[in-house]
This record gives sequence, C-alpha cells and structure tokens, in this order.
Amino acid sequence: MAISTTYAPSALSARTGQGSAIGNREDLSGLVAMLDAKDTPLLSIASRTTAKATFHEWIVDKLDDPTNDAVNEGADVTSFADAFNKVARLGNRTQHFRRDYRVSKEQEIVNSAGKQDVARAVSKKMTELKRDVEKRFLSDEDLATENGTTANAARGLGDWLDSAGPSDVAADYRTPAASIIAAAPTEITLNDVIASIFNVNGSMNQLTCLAGITLRKRISEFTRTDNNASETVYNSVQYTDTKRVTLSVNIFDSDFGLLNVINGNPRCMPAATRGYVVNPAYVGIATLMPAGAVRLEDQGGGPRGYVDCMETLIVRDPRAHGKIAY
Repeated sequence: MAISTTYAPSALSARTGQGSAIGNREDLSGLVAMLDAKDTPLLSIASRTTAKATFHEWIVDKLDDPTNDAVNEGADVTSFADAFNKVARLGNRTQHFRRDYRVSKEQEIVNSAGKQDVARAVSKKMTELKRDVEKRFLSDEDLATENGTTANAARGLGDWLDSAGPSDVAADYRTPAASIIAAAPTEITLNDVIASIFNVNGSMNQLTCLAGITLRKRISEFTRTDNNASETVYNSVQYTDTKRVTLSVNIFDSDFGLLNVINGNPRCMPAATRGYVVNPAYVGIATLMPAGAVRLEDQGGGPRGYVDCMETLIVRDPRAHGKIAY
C-alpha cells in the first residue's frame, strides 16, 4: 500500500492532513496553453486605408463594350457620349468593435502561473477583437445604420458578392452569377468562376481562395477523385524516399490565372463549406479608429478596461471576386 496518502491536489481539504507528502510542492508550469484559431487571413491580405466618416465610400467605373463600327470618309461627329455615364458610388458602414476585461487586485499581485495580469488580458482581448472583425467581414450580414436602437454595422463579404444585390449596388457592378457556386464545386465549376472573373477584367489574375474546412478538403480531392463523368482522373507519382505523401492542393493553376488556396479561420468562416475567391487588389480595410486599449477607473475591485476599434470592409468592385456557398 502507499506510504502516504495525505496529499491530493484535487482536494484542497486533503492538504490539512498529516504525513510525509504534505510538504510536496506543486509542479505547475508557467506556460499557458491557448488552443484556438487565431489567424485572420482576410485582414492579412487586404490593403489598408483611413476612413474619415462612419460611412466610407468609393467610386467605381467601367469601360463601354467594344464595337466594330466603321466611320464613313469625311463624316462629322454629330453626337457625343458621356464619358462617365457608368460611374457609380459604393459604400460601407464602419463598425465599432469592442472587448472588455477586468482583473482582480489579488490576481494582479499574486505570483500566478501564466501571469494572469492586465498586460495579458489586453493581449488576449486584442486577439479576440481581430477575430471579431474577421468574422463580421466574412459574414453574410448586410450593413446597418445607427438609429438609436440598431448600431452602425459593416456589410460582410458574403452579402457583397450577390448577383441579385445588394440594392444599393448598381446592377452593372454586382457579382456575375457565373462567379458564384451554390453546389459542391468540381474542377470544372471552380475553373468557371475564375473564367468569369477573367471575363470582367481580361487579366490573368492572382487570386486567393479563403476556404472553409470542408471546401478545402474538397479542392484537395480534385486531382484524386473523379467528380464528373467528363473529367479525367490524373495519376501522380511520388517518390517514397522522402517518406512524405502530399495530399493538399495549395495552388490551382487554371486557364485564366492562379488561385492560391488557404485555410480560412474556422471560427470566423460562415460555414465549413464556404469559400471566397478574392482578388487582393480589390479588397481593403478602412480604419476610422485604430485598435487600442483603454484603462478605466479602478473602483476598488481591480483594474478594468476595454480594447476597441472602428473599421469597415472595402469591396472595390464586387465583380472582381467569386463565392462558393453550398
């Protein structure tokens, strides 16, 4: 039998007993394990600018369709077209994001594992704040305007990329239906989305696909699973001397440009099957108030405060992007 059973870490009352083990010290590491998804890839690839009002706007324009009309010899110009008849204005509301914190006086003073103090509280809340912004900007939510009850809120990327709207986006600048997939994608349909984006700007684009977990796995299966009767299954040979088998697809090389496939933050994506085909040149973040920390008055219970920011999502031209939602 055990020599001493007086020390039981799970029961504080057991420490008041007697025996040789009562003086044993705890072995508690100061390293705090934080197992959660912290990356914010949309915020990472988007360009940054400054907002100067709670409604941030930008201008879009497009070229007229080309013609093959010929001009008769000696013909005078008798009519004139408005060179800017396609100019439109787009905009989004800045949203106030905030996370509060408090730390007790005792917790500030004691020597705790992982140091549960104000500095770490602020750092943790800053990470949570970034995820809040990422989640909103990847959402299907529409913009909202302050009315005393409802707060200003930013329109998410899922709502921007809609062939039937939003209503305040001129029809000429709505995402083409061909750029949106409403079913599980195949190599053919994903290539169709990239082709649709190419059809708008005529450029070999460098696109980024922010993919949910299920969608990412689906894309990786393209080269190993025949998803369509008309597709060809590719056979690849991998040398086993490296003792490594690659099953992921990071770059989808299409007829109309490269698509870099990256994992979206699973805590922020609207669904595991959601994906956004983003042209980084046409997405941005406008900041009305940069992220910062504010300390409030200690009313006796200990330090407290909050971190916050005011930002909005810029989709410079909804036709530049695609969406996968099934």
